Amino acid sequence: MRYTGPKKKLCRREGINLFGTEKYDLSQSKRALLKSRKNSEFGGQLRKKQMAKRMFGLSEKQFASYYDKAVKSKAPGTTGDKMLRMLELRVDNVLYRANFARTRMQSRQFVSHAHFKLNGVNIDVPSISVKIGDTLELREKFKESPLYKSLIEELAEFSKENKGDVSKTKWIDVDAKNIKITIKSLPENEDFDQIIDIQKIIEFYSK
Repeated sequence: MRYTGPKKKLCRREGINLFGTEKYDLSQSKRALLKSRKNSEFGGQLRKKQMAKRMFGLSEKQFASYYDKAVKSKAPGTTGDKMLRMLELRVDNVLYRANFARTRMQSRQFVSHAHFKLNGVNIDVPSISVKIGDTLELREKFKESPLYKSLIEELAEFSKENKGDVSKTKWIDVDAKNIKITIKSLPENEDFDQIIDIQKIIEFYSK
């Protein structure tokens, strides 16, 4: 079951800002206190797993299923890399990486409310996985909404400040004017959130 309680409580529990907005920042003293806590080996693995699961906003069943899929996958790479790649390729995460949403939680809502289409087809399932060549685009009926007009303005300003880049994610091409994303390549190790200790997560599930 997905957690629906106070988000700040989760950030304090894991000792980091899980959601990427200033609202959930922790003070330096709070982070230091939480890092000083000692855990058993199992406890440390559990905490790393919980942290990553909450970053992506998934239930335990959903998160564990990505481990199972990674183990069974015949794609090249370690189990950890394959698991993280699958998580990165979720539609809701792609919107977040493109800066079309402030948090993964918001991007999930956009998809669930069928604001976007994948390869020209309306979608409402955040867990859909994209592949190279796929296009993800805002539906025409939503392009005049104040929410997305504001987003286009914000992305234009962000682009000016970052030498034309709308997103720092290298494996996607972002058309900010039309709120459109094209998948250029698959995410690699350097594209993953480095704060995620995937080795401890794999150790947790492999027991």
